[in-house]
Amino acid sequence: MKPITLREVAQACGGTLHGDPDLQITSIVTDSRKATSGSLFAAIKGARVDGHRFIPMTVEQGAVCVLCEDIPGVDTPYIQVESTLTALKGIAEYYRSLFTIPFIGVTGSVGKTSTKELISAVLSQKYNVLKTEGNFNNELGVPLTLFGLEEAHEAAVIEMGISDFGEMTRLSKMVRPDISVITTIGYCHLENLGDRDGVLKAKTEMFTYLRENGKIILCHDDDKLRTVTDYKGIKPVFYGTDPSDEYYADNIEELLLDGVRCTLHHGGSTIDVTIPAMGRHNVLNALCAMAVGKQLGLSDEEIKAGIESFQNVGSRNHIIRTRGMTVIDDCYNANPTSTKAGLNTLSNFDGRRVALLGDMKELGTDELALHREVGAYAKEKGIDLLIAVGELSKETAEGFGAEAVYYATVEECIAEIPSVLKEGDAVLVKASHSMHFEKIVEALQGDS
Repeated sequence: MKPITLREVAQACGGTLHGDPDLQITSIVTDSRKATSGSLFAAIKGARVDGHRFIPMTVEQGAVCVLCEDIPGVDTPYIQVESTLTALKGIAEYYRSLFTIPFIGVTGSVGKTSTKELISAVLSQKYNVLKTEGNFNNELGVPLTLFGLEEAHEAAVIEMGISDFGEMTRLSKMVRPDISVITTIGYCHLENLGDRDGVLKAKTEMFTYLRENGKIILCHDDDKLRTVTDYKGIKPVFYGTDPSDEYYADNIEELLLDGVRCTLHHGGSTIDVTIPAMGRHNVLNALCAMAVGKQLGLSDEEIKAGIESFQNVGSRNHIIRTRGMTVIDDCYNANPTSTKAGLNTLSNFDGRRVALLGDMKELGTDELALHREVGAYAKEKGIDLLIAVGELSKETAEGFGAEAVYYATVEECIAEIPSVLKEGDAVLVKASHSMHFEKIVEALQGDS
């Protein structure tokens, strides 16, 4: 973080400063363990833990100021505000304004993290890039990501995740993207957003604070996104699998564990590339990265090198060899769109194809029908065995048919799974993060 004064911080968040206004900070942290010399510690009152409890410890560790709602019980400079979280967003908006580098905002119901990583891999061939790490894509994570900006950074790729109306507007106000990317409009957070039209409305709030002369990059293969014709005179740049798209792909060949081979096209550019990640959906993600790269002046050679250097993160199509089986660990999260994409990939494997699926959360009033639909889709794709886990997943099993195996809990599944799976199986493991399917993956590995 480039140094800023307490005067700047207080003005940015509307807080009351108690201390030397010319004192500088060089980092802003919400985790007390990360407080060090030059830090401002933001004390957040969470549902389970009140950060104000840790103020004395952070001061001992060298924190030079505290952002807080209550008067701290130690002698230290502090900025008092009504809401620490709201204050952080104001500070982040100000801090972002100190940079003139290109900011790329990335969102979407499916694929935003992989697309963010691909864009970052491409841009890193030419620029020093700041990117969102982990799941820091919400109203707390985005400010913390922005505080990581240094003088040396030449571009920033910021992932932006939401679950309700208004959130994307607040995120966009902080990020002020020069390029807005939306990957898909899927069945996510429907308990708040209602339906896919609601998801589209919420996601396109990103355009509210798009910088003047900014760019909008959308996936034309998505039926909802292709309805976006312009925003305040800005016409979207579309990518997809139709030759009429400005950026399009053909010659797509799935290589399973070796990724996907395809040809990317734009104007006179033709790039033959192998994406080191499974699934046809990654072709669209690579096209998006190409589109961003072209907007920022990268050559075909740099775009190809960036895409082929891509590394996925977390439990997203992570391949594990265990007990003679191939396990596709994709248990980071799940919704109907991403689960169908996983089933598409699984269907291309040899041997017995097993889908081990759990509940998909936050789907609103249609959640049961959507689970049944996924089960039916697995059957349609020729999946040999479906193992369903969780209350909602009863409907997934119902959709698949009598051959499905059902367990009420993860623990029951772990106890019985050794007798169900066998050598040579290809197994997709996928569920919403709250199902804790990583325990199933760990159990499978423990038996190797």
